[in-house]
Amino acid sequence: MGSAAWQARKSKLKERLQEIAKELIKVAAARSLRSARKLHIDKNLYSEFSTHFPFQETDDQLKAISETLEDLELGRPMDRLICGDVGFGKTEVALRAAFTTVMAGGQVAVIAPTTLLVRQHFKSFQERFKDYPIEVRQLSRLVTNKYASQVRNELINGSVDIVIGTHALLSKTTQFNDLALLIVDEEQHFGVSHKERLKQLKTDVHVLTLSATPIPRTLQMALAGVKDLSIIATPPVDRLAVRTFVTPNDPVTLKEAIMRERYRGGQIFYVCPRISDLQIVYSELQNLVPEVKIQLAHGQMPVSQLEDVMNAFYDGSIDLLLSTQIIESGLDIPNANTLIIHRADMFGLAQLYQLRGRIGRSKVRAYCYLTLPNKLLSANASKRLEVMQSLDSLGAGFTLASHDLDIRGAGNLLGDEQSGHVREVGVELYQKMLEDAVAQASKQNDPNSQSPEDFIPIISIGTAVLIPESYVPDLNARLSLYRRASSLNTPADINSFTAELIDRFGSLPDEVNSLLDIINLKQLCKKAGIEKLDVGPKGALIKFYRNKFEPLDRLIGFIQNNHNNISLKQDSQLVIRQDWLNDSTRLDGTKKLVQQLVEIKNSNHSSEKINSKRENK
Repeated sequence: MGSAAWQARKSKLKERLQEIAKELIKVAAARSLRSARKLHIDKNLYSEFSTHFPFQETDDQLKAISETLEDLELGRPMDRLICGDVGFGKTEVALRAAFTTVMAGGQVAVIAPTTLLVRQHFKSFQERFKDYPIEVRQLSRLVTNKYASQVRNELINGSVDIVIGTHALLSKTTQFNDLALLIVDEEQHFGVSHKERLKQLKTDVHVLTLSATPIPRTLQMALAGVKDLSIIATPPVDRLAVRTFVTPNDPVTLKEAIMRERYRGGQIFYVCPRISDLQIVYSELQNLVPEVKIQLAHGQMPVSQLEDVMNAFYDGSIDLLLSTQIIESGLDIPNANTLIIHRADMFGLAQLYQLRGRIGRSKVRAYCYLTLPNKLLSANASKRLEVMQSLDSLGAGFTLASHDLDIRGAGNLLGDEQSGHVREVGVELYQKMLEDAVAQASKQNDPNSQSPEDFIPIISIGTAVLIPESYVPDLNARLSLYRRASSLNTPADINSFTAELIDRFGSLPDEVNSLLDIINLKQLCKKAGIEKLDVGPKGALIKFYRNKFEPLDRLIGFIQNNHNNISLKQDSQLVIRQDWLNDSTRLDGTKKLVQQLVEIKNSNHSSEKINSKRENK
């Protein structure tokens, strides 16, 4: 992409970010002004419930639980994202939050994307709450219309404390007596409109979102501070990472993988992207491994038949479950430790990761095979599979979501789009730009809170400013460099960073040189009190912070001495007329100009110090 086109896109992105920042401040302010019930619980009762957890909590898990319970006691609506890898204990956070809410007198709604996951959550919640006077019900297509009608009536009269369901909970016929907590599991499967509908059930509802791989928009909102974020990154004791292989659809490899799992007493998931693929693959598997017991599962099956198949797989009477991605979310079958994904190139990154999370949930080593067709893959499909193969360590879900944010973009934080187009600037630079815009918008709401150097200068100079993929191919390294570059504050820091780049990656390309020059120029602008700097081939336009410059008399003298090239507009913006036709002269000329304004401003400080000394004498 040419520098002019890149700069145009970046300028548009800046404008949009400023709009988003203002809206986010309004949303955050409105949320902070709303009140929600303070959910207190007897410590002895809570401690007794916690002891029923059959595993040892990890430090991250305890921290997430503590942060969630603190939010429930604050008296303002909670909006917290729990980001934890598959099998790392997010459900326990939800269970303890639900217990606290019900014991404090409120109702809880748990929404999950599939009927199978609803069924599993229902059993888990029933088991944990069986010794307490807590009524748990489920709403999904697995229950009869009569049962669903009864549950809705019990929700209205308050006799049901916790309801777990799919989109059935979104029906306008579903009303609550006193909803206090909404738990959204695997939120990447729900559209924004669905979640907003749930929030409309009651405006002061606490919201707890659970996800191993949050959608880019939600992750971005958490990183920007709109949502509170808790990360569970520590794996349970004795958990082993899943070995992942990207391989052609080779019958010999597949037979070896299936028979190895069967010989060690385990079970196999075989996932296809389309229902139409299932019968073809089923016939191939019957010929390949006739001794293996195989059953089909997909979302178009009758409810009773699907439940029978899943129960049989849970019980171990089926060796291999051939299914669509209906098994993607949250299913916990510790004995299934081999996963084969047919046509892995047709799945999204988060889908692949969630599917892989169905295995490796015990102390046994698990194996995942991503099979490919014999044809050239798209660039994005290749990158997704490359990321999946490289992220085979425990706790990689947050890292994967960050990769997804870089590949797809953050999307519209306030609208329906869950992915966007920030690839031109990179996720780290986008993140920094959004942080700057939010900081600027929040300070504009309270102008007295700002110190003279507290603002963030906005600089547009018409040249490409980035670290090209051709210079630093590794994505993680690029993101790390962006992060470090955003925190450089002094010439010494910039020189040290420059030397390291040359030592690691070779001579600097023009785009990186421009990036470093802009970082240096940004510091000079802060010292000169310049809030906005627009530079083009015919000169520059300077807007001072709060439309003020001290000492004004020295600035006027500077303008008079250069009246042929510099003038002051009525709105206190400085207009500089210069022929800066290429990037190099434009940058050098701008630096020289801003440096002169810094010296003028510093001369005022020197005069103040001299006068102060005289007064003290």
